[in-house]
Amino acid sequence: MAGWKTLDQMELAGKRVLIRVDINVPLENGRVSDATRIERIVPTVQDVLDRGGHPMLLAHFGRPKGKVVLDMSLRVVLPALEQALGRSVVLVETLEGAENLTDEARAADVLLLENIRFHPGEEANDPDFAARLAGLGDIYCNDAFSAAHRAHASTEGLAHHLPSCAGRLMQAELEALERALGTPQRPVVAVVGGAKVSTKLALLSNLVTRVDRLVIGGGMANTFLAAQGLGVGKSLCEHDMAEMARTIMAQAGAAGCEILLPADIVVARAFEMGAPHEVVPAHACPDDALILDAGPASIARICAAFDIARTLIWNGPLGAFEIPPFDKATRATAAHAAALSRAGQLISVAGGGDTVSALNQAGAAADFTYVSTAGGAFLEWMEGKPLPGVAALRGT
Repeated sequence: MAGWKTLDQMELAGKRVLIRVDINVPLENGRVSDATRIERIVPTVQDVLDRGGHPMLLAHFGRPKGKVVLDMSLRVVLPALEQALGRSVVLVETLEGAENLTDEARAADVLLLENIRFHPGEEANDPDFAARLAGLGDIYCNDAFSAAHRAHASTEGLAHHLPSCAGRLMQAELEALERALGTPQRPVVAVVGGAKVSTKLALLSNLVTRVDRLVIGGGMANTFLAAQGLGVGKSLCEHDMAEMARTIMAQAGAAGCEILLPADIVVARAFEMGAPHEVVPAHACPDDALILDAGPASIARICAAFDIARTLIWNGPLGAFEIPPFDKATRATAAHAAALSRAGQLISVAGGGDTVSALNQAGAAADFTYVSTAGGAFLEWMEGKPLPGVAALRGT
């Protein structure tokens, strides 16, 4: 991965290291309910500490829009952060406080600057604000790939003021993505699911020129079926996107990419758990039915595509995975991809939207080569868009 530095290339001893992290975690009753994002920053912070550096974490929480909103204070994450790190963490409440540290703060293992989005200069990527932030450290380390699609002061601006590098989590994300789409082992299969074609036009248009097979599932598949003249009953479907769907299919044909749509479908008259359902050919959806999943023949076809692939990129579920029994296609194909990955036959990279929860629900996430929790940044990368936070690291 040329163009950006890692922590291995930085001299950290005695240096103040500003680490941009994403610890925007979910809360329940005022406590962190899922510490995954916090746990994922531990290798970077520990590495800096082990090598004699002094870490100050920069992070956002919620969307305070440049104002101090007490309910969005990072104080709420301190217990979970200290537990994950096994270190004392001191919250520095103001920028002025960070510029004039107290004795307590100087003695702390790790400093955490209060919600960076309390400052209007953050989201505006104000050069003066970025320069002021830079004055707090000697080295800038970006470990927040999930915020790399934002050109903010702490994700992009800082890289222009200090020697910069990617943290361990950022490094892992970039290396995984490079293996998946940059210089992948072929054949490459992509799975794209979800509700609407309209939200993933750029993604689909980019993928058909980069992969060998594209599996389309979920409500999106209904739009493609309808674009081919098939009836989809009362299913979720963007009929006004039919022409765009046909354009994407034509682009795929020109690029030599095979699009795999459901050959058979699981239909029901109600979208509810345990609803009576049946499997019918994709061309035979009853007028009063809803398409809620791909059928067994489609599952077998997708698994066969995985069998001959060397690289898999996965974004989104194949059906209404939240409600059994309409989770079968997602579960079965994810389990098959996990088994191939575990056996070393497949490089599998997944992320974005409902993907992580779908793969966790299928019990498959642990065996995928890499599962990104980055959300929007992962999707923009799949769309082929430059990510400001990554581009800034390459420019330093």
